[in-house]
Amino acid sequence: MFDRIAGVYDLMNTAMTAGMHHRWRERAADRAELEPGNSALDVCCGTGDLAFELARRVGPQGAVVGCDFSEPMLEHARRKAAERGLGQVRFEWADALELPYPDGAFDAVTVGFGARNLADLQRGLAELARVLRPGGRLVILEITQPRRPPLSIFYSLWFDRIVPVLGAVAGDSDAYAYLPQSVKRFPSPLSLAELMAASGLERIGYTVLAGGIIAIHSGARPL
Repeated sequence: MFDRIAGVYDLMNTAMTAGMHHRWRERAADRAELEPGNSALDVCCGTGDLAFELARRVGPQGAVVGCDFSEPMLEHARRKAAERGLGQVRFEWADALELPYPDGAFDAVTVGFGARNLADLQRGLAELARVLRPGGRLVILEITQPRRPPLSIFYSLWFDRIVPVLGAVAGDSDAYAYLPQSVKRFPSPLSLAELMAASGLERIGYTVLAGGIIAIHSGARPL
């Protein structure tokens, strides 16, 4: 499914969020608390936009790895990196449930709009925590469900009805019908924070944005 939508992924993200997804990625990258020269891993990187935000923070002397299990997504990410002249970013295939990186390899790990796609979320969180250095930060940016009207009503109308129509126009209605279903299955912000704690992370906090549609979680691997 992700292979099929790679060509329209950026356009659909902009259409679905009125362009706000870039600002949300900026805020997620800020929560990683990276410094120039650091290293970062962006898991489920898609076409690379969050990895590019991380690259801005680590600078030319740092290193960013973006990994995904969709080669067409990675191809788009590599092209965009080349166009931006971001030589400190590389994109490679990886399974988020079995990351091919050693323990403690990165100063920060991020996941943007990908955690809800993990087949085993607890196992995935454990892998994300494993590759963090002691004191390193995990940041998860994800869609969530607003609980109170009127935004909850708008959310239901937008994601359950309008987004699948946009997906049909883009050529893949099934993929964008999957989006609201995956959000409904995903834990609430509080439950996700509890799962992060169960994975051994500490200093966990989260911020809910856009009236309850977006949540940014962060936590640190113990020193």
